[in-house]
Amino acid sequence: MDFQQLKYFQSVARLEHMTRAAQELYVAQPSLSRAIARLEEELGAPLFDRQGRHIRLNILGKTFLQHVEKAFAELEKGQREVADLAGIERGQIGVAVLYTVGAQLLPELLHAFRKEHPGVRFQLYQNAAHIMAGQLEQGEIDMCITSPRPERSDIAWTPLMTEEIVLIVPPDHRLANRESVGLHEVSGEDFIAMKRSHGLREMTDQFCRQAGFQPRITFEGDELAIVRGLVAAGLGIAMIPALALRGIPEPAMIPLHISDIPCQRTIGLAWMQDRYQTTAMRIFHDFVISYFEHIRP
Repeated sequence: MDFQQLKYFQSVARLEHMTRAAQELYVAQPSLSRAIARLEEELGAPLFDRQGRHIRLNILGKTFLQHVEKAFAELEKGQREVADLAGIERGQIGVAVLYTVGAQLLPELLHAFRKEHPGVRFQLYQNAAHIMAGQLEQGEIDMCITSPRPERSDIAWTPLMTEEIVLIVPPDHRLANRESVGLHEVSGEDFIAMKRSHGLREMTDQFCRQAGFQPRITFEGDELAIVRGLVAAGLGIAMIPALALRGIPEPAMIPLHISDIPCQRTIGLAWMQDRYQTTAMRIFHDFVISYFEHIRP
C-alpha cells in the first residue's frame, strides 16, 4: 500500500466513477483499475460494490475512506508546520465566504492582501453558513467570513462589522422618492428573496414576521445579483445587505432605510479553535480584521 494508491482510492471513492477519476488523475483507466484492485487485495476486502460498469463505495470502503482522509489531513498539517518552522511565508489558505459577501468584498480584500503577500495562494469557496461550518470541521477550509456567529464551541469567531439590511425598490416604485420606510408599509408587495437554504432568507423572513406579516415571495434565487436584477426589472422588492449595493449604479434600484424594525446583521471571521495555523494564516487572519475596520457599508 502506497501514497499513490491511497490518492487513487480517494478520487474513485469521491466520484464513484472510474473513467472520471482517471481523467481527473491523468492516468489510464486500466492502470487505475489495477491499482484499486491491488489495494483491495492488500486489505483483503472489497471497497466497492460493482454492478456492470457502475461502482458504489460500500460500507467497508466508507470506513477506510474516513481513515485515508484523516491520514491526508495529518500529512498536510505536517507540511504546513514544517514550512512554518522554516520561516516560509507562502502556501495555500482555504477561505469560504457567504454568497451575500463574496462578490462585493472578496476581490478587493484579496487584492489588497496579495499586494503585501504575493507568495500566498488561496482556495476560495462560496457557501451557506451551515455548509461552511462543516467545511471548517472537515479541514476543507481554514477560515470563513460568515453570519451569524456559529453556535459550535469548537469554532472561534470574531466580529468584523455590523451592516444594515435595506429594502430595495425599482426606480418607478411608489416609494422610490422616500429615504426610509416602515416594513409594514410593504406587507402587500411581491418580494424577491434568496432561497430558504440561505441564512439571509431566514433573517429577512423573521424581520417581516416582526413587522406583522409573512412576505409573499414571487421569485427565489441563489445569487444577490439575480435578486437585484429582478428588482431593477420591476418584478418586486427585496431586502438585501447594504454591502451588496457597493459598485451598483443608484438609478438601477433605490435603497430605503427600514425604520420600524432594527434590520442588521453582524459578519464575522470564523476558524477552528484548536487547529494549527501557519504564519500565512495568522497574517491573513490579522489582515482581514484590520481591513474590515476601514470598511463603510
